[in-house]
Parts: sequence; C-alpha cells; structure tokens
Amino acid sequence: MKNHKVLLLAGEESGLIYAERLKDLLREARPGAALEIRGYQSEGFKTADLAVMGLWLVLKRIFFFLNVARTMKRLIREWRPDVVVGVDYPDLNLKLEAYAKSLGIPSVHIVCPQVWAWRQKRIPKVAAAVTKLLCFLPFEASIFKDHEGHGFTARFIGHPMVDLCAEEERAAGIRRQEGSFTGRGVASSRPCVALLPGSRMGEIHLILPRLLRSLHLLANDLNVPNDLKVVIPAASDRAYAEIERQVRANPPPANFRLEIVHGKAREILRQADCAAVASGTATLEAALARCPTVVVYAVAPIVAWFLRRMIKGVRHVGLANVIAEKVGITPPMPELLQEDFTPKAVADQLAAWLCDADARGRAVASIEETLAHLRSDGAAIGNAAREILEFIPG
Repeated sequence: MKNHKVLLLAGEESGLIYAERLKDLLREARPGAALEIRGYQSEGFKTADLAVMGLWLVLKRIFFFLNVARTMKRLIREWRPDVVVGVDYPDLNLKLEAYAKSLGIPSVHIVCPQVWAWRQKRIPKVAAAVTKLLCFLPFEASIFKDHEGHGFTARFIGHPMVDLCAEEERAAGIRRQEGSFTGRGVASSRPCVALLPGSRMGEIHLILPRLLRSLHLLANDLNVPNDLKVVIPAASDRAYAEIERQVRANPPPANFRLEIVHGKAREILRQADCAAVASGTATLEAALARCPTVVVYAVAPIVAWFLRRMIKGVRHVGLANVIAEKVGITPPMPELLQEDFTPKAVADQLAAWLCDADARGRAVASIEETLAHLRSDGAAIGNAAREILEFIPG
C-alpha cells in the first residue's frame, strides 16, 4: 500500500483549529490508507513563534523565518507530499505553495487573501502560486475568474463560522425562522446591549471609553428602558483586566447593570437586543447571531490616513457589510468609523433599536438577506477536505 502524504501548513491558532478538523476529515475519508500528515508543528516550529503580526516584529525575527522557509522547502523537496495545503497565513504559506507547485506538487490555499480590499496586484501572484484557492466569502472566487485554467481554480466553500454558529444553536436548542426576531433576551427579561470593543489592548483603549460614554446618553433618553443590562465579553484575561480598568475610569449609569464576562461572545450576541461591535471577525459573529449591530472602529490619526490610501477595493469594514456590498445588496450594519465614531452617534443608533421593535425586525431581515449569500452546499471544512482529496489517491 502506498504511503500517502499531506503537508498541512497552519501558522496561527485560528488556522490550526481548521487544520485539526481537516486532519480528522481526511483520515475519515481514507480509513485504511496509510496517510501521513505533517506541518510546521511536526518540524519543531511552535505556533506561538510563527504567529507574529506587523512588519517590524517580523524583521526582528527575520533569521527565524528564513530558517522556517528553508526547512519547509527542504521537506517539500525531499519528502514529496501528494499535496501541500496552506491554511491562511499567506505571507509564508503562499511562498511554500508556489515552491511546491514549481516542483509539480499540487498546492491548495484555504482562506483567500484580502485582495478585494487592498494590494489587488497580488491577484495574479496568488493564482500563479496555487493549484486551488478555497474561499470563505461568496464573491472571492469570481475575483480570480480571469486566471482560471492553466493549473489554477478558485472555489467558494462557505465560511466555517456559519457551521460553528449553527452547531452551537442546535446544542442550545435554538430554532430559527427566517426573518424572525425570536431568541433575543432569552437569558433575561431585561433589555440587553452587548458591547464588543475588540480583543487587542490598543483597540480596547481607543474604543471602549467612547462606548461607555454612550451609555450615559442612553440613560438620558426617556424612551430607553431604565433597567438596561450591558454585557461586555472579554476575549482573554488581559482583555478582561483592561476592560475592568476602563469601566472604573468611565463608570456606567447607576440604573444600568454592567457585566464583564470571560468569552461567550457569540452566546451574548444571540441574547442581546442590539450591539456595538469593533470591526473584525466579531461583526460576522454578530450577523450570524442575527443581532442588530452598529460597527465601530478608531485608530490613531496617522494610521487612519495610511489606511484610507491603502484600502481601495471596498467602502465598508464590517464583514457582513463587505459581503453585502460585493453581492449588490444593502449593507445590514451601520458603520461609525474614526471621526464619525462618537458617543452620541452610538447612543442614537442603539436607542433606535431599543425603542422600536419594528426597527429591530428590519435590521434582522437585512442581516438574513446578507447571510443567504454566505451559505454554501455543505459544511465549509468538509468541502475543503473533498477538494484536497482529489489529490490523494483513494
């Protein structure tokens, strides 16, 4: 029996989660086959060392990353896997996938780089680097249509977050009817607002004070329930400590009950009447929770100046809004960014949802319309496994 080999490259924790599920599915699909799966971790490289963000931090460790690249290229050359699969982590994975492809080894990349937002000149380079590109967002595969053929295809496989949220809801006994507003406030009869200021310290420092100040404006609105519950999920112990510090510096109105919790962001969003969420993956989680959400974000002025010149491909930052924009429907989430992100603007938007059930219902219906474009035929990681298995003899 031939020993089949897969090189599965995941350099960050999020990618590692997908990679572990992929391993299980590949082995289940080849139950008696000798299937060997290796990756960065099997060659002695730790995910914590690989997951470095920012050009300066990468430059500080340039010799480490050069060693990673040399080691993995030698493995590809000498071990000769049936297929090389990269999960996100594009700066290094795409280089290794291109090297494999140059040796006649098929390469698959999971998670399309954000060429639709910036650095669109990368599109032909991505197409040249891989045999298959597996995309989480519905519009991404079409970006590469001019490069299809000649050893390259792009496929939309669905987003794993859709499957994860659906599994969580089934486990919690939540049954949804399309366009319905059921499930809000299931843990409490009190009206509830979720505040998600981001997971990084810099985000919390810049974003949370404005959100906390908006609560006092809500308290002064006679139409807003005076027993409002406010919940802030913290992504880590460090985030929890910083959120606590900010809350002490900006205490909420006396009649509002504010609670900081460890994790549980998706559960909280499913229970909240509405939310203010920092731009990022959490905006997609809010959409999947069918929670009316205002997207907020702020960075240092010099960073904002730079980003406005770099990001050319989209007008929105919330992921649900980007999807809506690309498929040609109305974005479901208002966005308050930089100068527009003020406590009053946040309070006005949250008050509109807290005081008007019809407005909440319209927001949910708009989210549902967007989510209809995110669904795929089958579970995303299962679809990815089937695409990869085409390169592994049965």
